[in-house]
Amino acid sequence: MKKIRIGIMPNDKFRKRMMDIAAGKYKPKAGEPSVWFSSMKSLSEVLSDRNMQLLRTIIEERPASIKELSSISGRRSSNLSRTLKTFESYGFVKMEKQASSRAKRPVVKAVDFNIQAAVM
Repeated sequence: MKKIRIGIMPNDKFRKRMMDIAAGKYKPKAGEPSVWFSSMKSLSEVLSDRNMQLLRTIIEERPASIKELSSISGRRSSNLSRTLKTFESYGFVKMEKQASSRAKRPVVKAVDFNIQAAVM
């Protein structure tokens, strides 16, 4: 599993950073975060204790589908689907298609997070 560098930056500064990158005024350096959140609050919502437990459950139980994960975790499939899509968008989880069915299997890609936050 890989380590993901997470940065915290307000939306206005993040927008300026992206515009500077697009304009060629700034080139991200090696080791800079690859995932960004606008606040510690938004980060804590995604990496809450409950969601970290979900990642551990996926690693330990290796569910074959969201339905199986729902049964194991006690969380509703609709809630899990939304959480897993969020995880997938940040690169924390990959949803693998199963050859034998239409089900997708969640696979954890990262559980080691390096969080970089500056006092603004």
